[in-house]
Amino acid sequence: MNGMHPVDLSIIVVYLVLMGLVGWWVAKKASRSAESYFLAGKSLPWWVIGVAHGSSGVDITGTMWFVMMLYIYGLKAVWLLWVWPLFSVIFRMMYLGTWVRRSNVLTGAEWMRTRFGDSPGARLAYASVVIYALVHVVGFLGYAFRGIGEFTRPFFPWDLPDEVYGTGMLLITGAYCVVGGMYSVVVNDLIQFVLKVIAAVGIAIIAVVLVAPDQIAAAVPAGWDHLFFGTRLELDWSRLMPELDKRIYGPVSQGGDGYSMFLFFTGMLFLKGVLVSMAGPTPNYAIQHILSTRSPREAALENMVMALVSLAPRFLLIAGIAVLGIVFFSPDLAAMGAKVNFEKILPHVLNTYVPVGLKGVLIAALIASFMSTFVSTVNSGAAYVVNDIYKRYVNPNAPPRRYVVTAWITSSGVILLGILFGFATKNIHSVTEWIVSALVPAFVAPNVLKWHWWRFNGYGFCAGMAAGTLAAVAKIYLSIPPVYAFLLILGVSFAASILVCLATAPESDEILQRFYRQVRPWGFWGPVLQKCRAENPAFRANEDFWRDMFNIAVGLVWQTSLVTSPIYLVIQHWRELWISLAVCAVTSLILKFSWYDKLGPGEMYLENEDATPAPARHSEVKATP
Repeated sequence: MNGMHPVDLSIIVVYLVLMGLVGWWVAKKASRSAESYFLAGKSLPWWVIGVAHGSSGVDITGTMWFVMMLYIYGLKAVWLLWVWPLFSVIFRMMYLGTWVRRSNVLTGAEWMRTRFGDSPGARLAYASVVIYALVHVVGFLGYAFRGIGEFTRPFFPWDLPDEVYGTGMLLITGAYCVVGGMYSVVVNDLIQFVLKVIAAVGIAIIAVVLVAPDQIAAAVPAGWDHLFFGTRLELDWSRLMPELDKRIYGPVSQGGDGYSMFLFFTGMLFLKGVLVSMAGPTPNYAIQHILSTRSPREAALENMVMALVSLAPRFLLIAGIAVLGIVFFSPDLAAMGAKVNFEKILPHVLNTYVPVGLKGVLIAALIASFMSTFVSTVNSGAAYVVNDIYKRYVNPNAPPRRYVVTAWITSSGVILLGILFGFATKNIHSVTEWIVSALVPAFVAPNVLKWHWWRFNGYGFCAGMAAGTLAAVAKIYLSIPPVYAFLLILGVSFAASILVCLATAPESDEILQRFYRQVRPWGFWGPVLQKCRAENPAFRANEDFWRDMFNIAVGLVWQTSLVTSPIYLVIQHWRELWISLAVCAVTSLILKFSWYDKLGPGEMYLENEDATPAPARHSEVKATP
């Protein structure tokens, strides 16, 4: 390895050997049944799943992208995080996690039967989720492929293309994840979390020791360290790095971000984030982690742990790398001219400024981040093929071992498709932009409607998913700004969902009432509520809409403070750091009384469709729209 000390190399080798031993150890547990393979038998504590879920969301590609955004936009990059949206975890924490877990199924596609039954429309809805999930999984594997290739190349002495390193890492990691299923996902995530915390603290200390605040100020434009902003973005990089002005203010058709109207774009990102969050978890590892919990209450708590794990340590790491890059790597970036590549910041900082020992830990942590996201994604993709295609349509009565073997084969196929898609992508930014501006909005419209509108049916769901997915694929060949692409795809999907739904019959009363009693959503469910009360006058509707909205508002502030606090620490803005920590403490106290105390122990036992909601969560009034 180029620039790798034997100590660092030994740490990385020990980690990879340890992962191999973990895969061998958990293979027996995972091979017991499909539920053991895909959901770890629903036997793990909520805090373990929460740590695993949070670690799965921390990957090399996303870390490189966030470093780039923080470098370019400074503290204002915090608002660009809504592009994912990062705060969907808050919606799952406050109410959607419990709604999802009450279905008690194995995959997101199987959840379709909870909502739409087994009618022809329901079967179409079921199939559309399976197809979208596979497209989503392959897209994310291509995203991981591109990131791991660019990350690992600088550490090797051989001048080979990024694609060669990406292929090698996917195949090595694939051998580990195929045999272990969800058990391998969770164990790897726990190890990754420990490594990530050590690496984040280490790189933050290095940044604080080596870089003084006035050095940062000299290397960035005025206003870079300001969190808030006006109507327009006013960062002037022309004196320091002219190419960055073209990047920030240039049109998308010419490779720019087009963020000059910053208030408008962040407003659109916030709207997009709310809609995506209300749709619920996408059919990937997010929903698999929720379904792995032991109860609806634990699903909510798991998402709280996820938020803590995925934010503070990650942004401590990101801030440390970005600050070192800003002060010491900027001349090299400026020398690249029009071909400047900000994705080189992360590997350069690791190679140059991290001491022996810590470099090995940090590289192992980032490889673990890649493995974590990778194995979670592969596991979720295989779950759809095995449970929702093979078990349902091909061999419904096969012995458990047959399903596990099929999962091994399917996982291998999903990995190969991800490699092929990775070869087709140009760079991290392009694949990230396609995922967040095209693939994610394809999921939004039908999934928002399925939770909140009783009239929505399987035909409408299938139409919305199909129209959105086709529009997302078409976006690959069109040069449209990301925000406008999101709105266009969202509009197409909403129109298809509603028009086809109204042109076809609603789902049966039996299916609608069973879903409403079991999952108990709030929204436009008046006719179904009346029929439930006709059968059982004591039935109580979900009256938590306004409390959930209040908790979400507080939760978003709480989550933002978890992002800003480590950044302020690393750039040594002590006043702003104490303000962020105070905000975090106050919002945590509010959520203790308005959210945690309201979960109630009764949530743990509401598994069957006839259960009466716990008084701590519901009251005897009509459903809130």
